[in-house]
Amino acid sequence: MLSENTISFLERLKENNDRTWFAENKQEFDMIWKNFNDFVQVMINEISLIDPSIQNVQVKECLFRIYRDIRFSKNKTPYKTHLAAYIASGGRKSIRAGYYFHIEPDNCMLAGGVYLPKLDVLRKIWNAIYERADELKAILNNEEFAQNFPELDDEKYKRVPSGFPKDFKDAELLKYKSYSVFKTLPYNFYFQDKEFKEFKELKKLIKILYPFNNFFNQAIDEIRI
Repeated sequence: MLSENTISFLERLKENNDRTWFAENKQEFDMIWKNFNDFVQVMINEISLIDPSIQNVQVKECLFRIYRDIRFSKNKTPYKTHLAAYIASGGRKSIRAGYYFHIEPDNCMLAGGVYLPKLDVLRKIWNAIYERADELKAILNNEEFAQNFPELDDEKYKRVPSGFPKDFKDAELLKYKSYSVFKTLPYNFYFQDKEFKEFKELKKLIKILYPFNNFFNQAIDEIRI
């Protein structure tokens, strides 16, 4: 399981977000970081049994560094106060739909889908929705999916994108800037399995997310079915 010290360390880091404190506690962070790497590897292994596109993903591709890029930020604190990984074909920089794991005091979550893709990727997604809206609606309205991931990211364009009829019956589905969902989790959700073997609840959520991610990955890959 994830180290029970993870949340405690991140809470203390939030209160002491400076290089001196971090250097003094670097050995503890290294142990937590190694543990998080192990967790991500287990998640890759588990997800690949459900989503074949994950089979060749490497842990290092998926991890977000804890060091913040402060060059163009007004916030000059040097460290993030969460751990995160994006598991998708191509890793954290991928344009494809994937599985985002976020560990933070009072803000743990699991997310899926595509977040703020570039316009060329959005166009592929919109085309797929226009052609296969009923398939997407069936996924969104699935009872288990709706219970766990009830809403798409709510940032939308005001109008139907150019090239699509304004009277399209599912026009609202074409207005989203992101096609992503998330589920907030209690902080101990990631700490339930002492031996990294079961993760029954996480695996259940991943199975629920897979059809959603697969729909958008088919669109991005321009698969016509």
